[in-house]
Amino acid sequence: MNYIVEVTVAEELEGRLPAGLDLALVERAISAVLRAEGGDAPLEVGVLITDDAHIHAMNRDYRGVDAPTDVLSFADDGPQSPFVTQAEGPRYLGDIAISYERVMAQADEYGHSPARELAYLAAHGTLHLLGYDHERGPDDAAAMRTREEAAMAEIGLFR
Repeated sequence: MNYIVEVTVAEELEGRLPAGLDLALVERAISAVLRAEGGDAPLEVGVLITDDAHIHAMNRDYRGVDAPTDVLSFADDGPQSPFVTQAEGPRYLGDIAISYERVMAQADEYGHSPARELAYLAAHGTLHLLGYDHERGPDDAAAMRTREEAAMAEIGLFR
């Protein structure tokens, strides 16, 4: 499988991330989800690691929710998109934004490492790009949780 995961750290966070933070975990978590979900074509996902202020503005502007959140996903519009797509190359799935401040707070709250929380949110965001939605009800939430934990196990980040 050929997956392209482009991870960008927002300017606001430059110099504020821990030196030992392995951003490759984001790529590994996303790839684990895509493999499990049968993503067999070349696929591309963009990821922005940002802060609470930036993700708050994005959440307000795109979802009408005036509060910070941990992760946002912006799926590609598909063939009806008004944007020109490449004839050749990977299929663009969409973009994920993750608040690193939420990563740190939630890692502390749930009692695991920031690395696991970052990877978990990347997996969660990827499932949203694939059409999963935990807000539809408890069955959908449970399905997402199972897939998220399977991805964490695949990359060796157990609870």
